[in-house]
Amino acid sequence: MKVSTILDQIDLGSIALPEFQRGYVWNREQVRGLMRSLYRKYPVGTLLVWVTPAEQASARGDGELAPGVVKLLLDGQQRITSLYGVVRGKPPRFFDGNPDAFTGLFFNLDDEIFEFYTPAKMKGNPLWVDVTWLVQVGVGDAIQRLVNEPALKENFKAYIARLNAVDQIKEVGLHIEEVTGPDKTVDVVVDIFNKVNSGGTKLSNGDLALAKICASWPEARAEMRQKLSRWQRVGFRFQLEWLLRVINAVLTGQSYFTSLEKVEVTLFKDGLKKADKHVDRLLNLVAARLGLDHDRVLGSRYSFPLLARYVDRRGGQQMDYQERDRLLYWYVNAMLWGRYSGSTETVLAQDLSLIADPKGALDRLIAQLRQSRGDLTVRPNDFLGTTKGARFYPLLYMLTRVWKARDWGTGLELSSHLLGNFSRLELHHIFPKALLKEKGFAKAERNLIANFTFLTKETNLVVKDRDPAEYLPEFASKHPGAIESHWIPMDPALWQIERYHDFLAARRELLAKAANTFLKGLLEGQIPDVPAHEALLTSRPAGPTAEEEEEDRVLKAMNDWVSSQGLPSGEFDYEVVDPDTGDVMGVLDLAWPDGLQQGLSRPVALLINEDEDTEEAAGQAGFQFFTKPNAFRRYVEKKILAGQAEATSAS
Repeated sequence: MKVSTILDQIDLGSIALPEFQRGYVWNREQVRGLMRSLYRKYPVGTLLVWVTPAEQASARGDGELAPGVVKLLLDGQQRITSLYGVVRGKPPRFFDGNPDAFTGLFFNLDDEIFEFYTPAKMKGNPLWVDVTWLVQVGVGDAIQRLVNEPALKENFKAYIARLNAVDQIKEVGLHIEEVTGPDKTVDVVVDIFNKVNSGGTKLSNGDLALAKICASWPEARAEMRQKLSRWQRVGFRFQLEWLLRVINAVLTGQSYFTSLEKVEVTLFKDGLKKADKHVDRLLNLVAARLGLDHDRVLGSRYSFPLLARYVDRRGGQQMDYQERDRLLYWYVNAMLWGRYSGSTETVLAQDLSLIADPKGALDRLIAQLRQSRGDLTVRPNDFLGTTKGARFYPLLYMLTRVWKARDWGTGLELSSHLLGNFSRLELHHIFPKALLKEKGFAKAERNLIANFTFLTKETNLVVKDRDPAEYLPEFASKHPGAIESHWIPMDPALWQIERYHDFLAARRELLAKAANTFLKGLLEGQIPDVPAHEALLTSRPAGPTAEEEEEDRVLKAMNDWVSSQGLPSGEFDYEVVDPDTGDVMGVLDLAWPDGLQQGLSRPVALLINEDEDTEEAAGQAGFQFFTKPNAFRRYVEKKILAGQAEATSAS
């Protein structure tokens, strides 16, 4: 079938995209590769479509399907979407992605190359022809432009032939294979899709479960993304699969997505409403009671399906402060000891079974944690970790909040910044990194958790890189008790750079004592209740997160760039876990555990200022890792993006 006919059938609703398909993910290099192949009349692969009655079809987008039968694209979405965008000059109705990937494509008559528009190179240059304009108006108008350029007469015939070759791309015939028959259910077709999908991104069990929901409720995915966007606006980033797992737990009390197979749409809609309500309540709770008010300190996010199920099982009844604090005691320990860092579904299934009967549920959950861990006591050496990815970093942040540590410069309680204004807090190295580096301390030693605390931005600017032996006495005198509120050992001898290791050991003792006291208070209901205040989710963050430093900004920028290339987003603070013991071997700053091309490329990570142990853990876990952002970017551009473009040309 000709490209032009395929595009016409998309407009008529005879060819569409099945609901279970992901959005458009190609980048400009892949679009250029496709157009180059079609221009040179290279084969670009077969299309695979699912022929099904229109009344039974669940297609993406808001366009109406043609009556009778419809062809749903199983393999070829990226190619056809790109061609539609270039030829029509706009995305198709089922589009979900970045239109910049195919808009503004130009062709050079001399070099016979396709490039995207750049004014400095192309503006006013008759050798560069807008491809969309050419295929829409035809070769005649393009030839007339050449006639008006005397300087181009020498290669006039060659230029005309090349213009015709570009215009004829829309007349190229593409072979279409069809999947048809009454036995081709959504399950069967998704399995076929997974086996033939040339992009290498397979549909998970969660994708399959959502596909079945979308078959009856096409707006399901959009509704879920709306919830995710709202949480992201107040500082919490969750994945679609995570929300689906919360819904599954609330509705079925199960962890495996197969439990959603027989869930009717009406029930699923109700489950989404409940999940939305419960997650709001839980986020407000951990922010208000624990001070964990943004994404970087929100540990154990896979505890939330269980927490939501627990709340739902209570039928909306309010918990008294003792029950609430015991639930938070379980949550904090699940975070500290990595309850869901291994086989999430298996462990979650076990824990969900423990709360099937609400009576005594918390006792059973806490007992299970003790049994699996052996001991829930926080010890000084637990604060030996490095970097903000370690599990005990959120605990330090939490202690700063709940124990009402005071700012050294203003004397104000840092807990006063609890609701949405956490951008006023910044991570502070008690012994400045620059000073430690100057004195010969290794990179890992400079970034130990016991060397961290939190201050207002104003105070942090005052301290800068000063020696603690100089600035700590000043603040101790200015605001008595403020230094101690951060669990700083008050022996001035320990503030000397030569006693750095002794300082860390003494502070770890103080931190462990504070943590155990707080956790015991949660367990036994001995901590005074906090006053009512505005809910976190009705406020708005006033800027970047509390501890966001240059490293955080670099990581976020790199992740955003990767996403803009049509590649999957990475996972921040990815834990490399020993499969036998469940112990954390290392925390990777930004990781793609399934590769940048899921199922096709090896796991990759970006590590900034990490120690040798973390790098070794990454290597042992099979990750290809980079320690410089520019090196990582070159890898993505040369190995991944260029490789995709070559694959497109060769297909």
